[in-house]
Parts: sequence; C-alpha cells; structure tokens
Amino acid sequence: MTNFFVRAKERFRALRRKPETASEVYPMGSGEPNRHGMPKLPIGQLATKKWPVLHSNGIPTIEAWELKLDGACRQPQTLGLEAFMALEQTHDVSDFHCVTTWSRFDVPWVGVRLRLLAELCGAEASHVMLHGYDGYETNLSMEQALQPDVLLVHTADGAPLTSEHGGPVRAITPRLYAWKGAKWIARLEFLQGDRPGFWERNGYSNSADPWRDDRFSS
Repeated sequence: MTNFFVRAKERFRALRRKPETASEVYPMGSGEPNRHGMPKLPIGQLATKKWPVLHSNGIPTIEAWELKLDGACRQPQTLGLEAFMALEQTHDVSDFHCVTTWSRFDVPWVGVRLRLLAELCGAEASHVMLHGYDGYETNLSMEQALQPDVLLVHTADGAPLTSEHGGPVRAITPRLYAWKGAKWIARLEFLQGDRPGFWERNGYSNSADPWRDDRFSS
C-alpha cells in the first residue's frame, strides 16, 4: 500500500507546473459551494459514490477498544467504548477527500467532536497527534483539530463503522485530506509544538488543504 501512495505522489509532481497567473497560485476546484463556502470538488479530485478502502498497514485486531487522552493536558485519562458513547454525540454530514484523487460527498456521520475530548482532558496544546491501533499517526494543529466537523466517528451511512473503514472508531477531518484522520484511533496525544506524522515524514504536506491542491511538501 505504501507503494501506491508513492506512485500517486510521483504522478502529481509530474503533472505540476509553475503557475502562470496569480489566480493559479491557489487553485480551488469546481461545483456548488460546500458548507464552508469552498467549491464542493477540490482541484484534481473526482467524485465517487463508492468508498474505496486504503490504509498503510493491515487491519488491526482490537479486542477491547480504548481511547487514551494524554500529553500536554491537565487531566490525562482513558475512555472505554461505553464511556465514549456516553459523551455528547454529534450528527453531521460532510464530505470526504482522499489524496489519491477521489471525493465522496454528503456522508452522514455520528461521533464525538475532538474539541469535546480536548476540553474533557484539559488540553493545553498547540497540536495533537492522532495515533491508530495499527501504529499509524498523523498530526493536526489545534486550530484544525477544534473545527466543529472534526469528529471521532463510530457510525457512517447510518450503520456502525466497519473495521475496513477504521471501526469501531476513527477520526474524520472534512476540511483536510483524509490521511489527517486516523483509522482505528487509539490515542490523542496533545503536544506543545508540532511533530510530523507518518505521511508527513514521508513527503506529504503538513497542512493538507484540498482546495489548494496541497498534497505534498515542497
């Protein structure tokens, strides 16, 4: 699977050219505006009704799911699934943009806002590292992480999240490319300072803005 992402990176770098006009510096996309006033389909993306399965490692076996909240916070703690489900649940609909060029519109989710979890543990951080049970990790600034549509979800399309898509619980980051949302999430590590995650260490963008075609680091 790693080779798949490497090939995607090489393909997009080959297609890139120096912008000729100021309007090309930050290419945007097409279609009706989304919920945040941005074009619905980011540049370089294709809309699909399917939900392709991509991950950097195999699907982990999770016998008893827990979520650790630790690092730069006043009240580090561990939540089991029952405690997690007892928190305020958010129902939201958002789009899902994969860096491998597909976008899936209007996915209904149910989960817990990351900002609620940050409040719960008293986070005092500039960034957060999302860790998955498979060893994957990806970083977010707290400005990104505290957006109201950044959720740790257990339900998608009206059904429990399947293991192939990161169940029982995964993170979603609708305003960023989807690699910024860890599947099979196991830990939120709050940080005082930034630290690159798996794909960020391997040439992917740290900011991951789909509407700026921000796929790879310079």
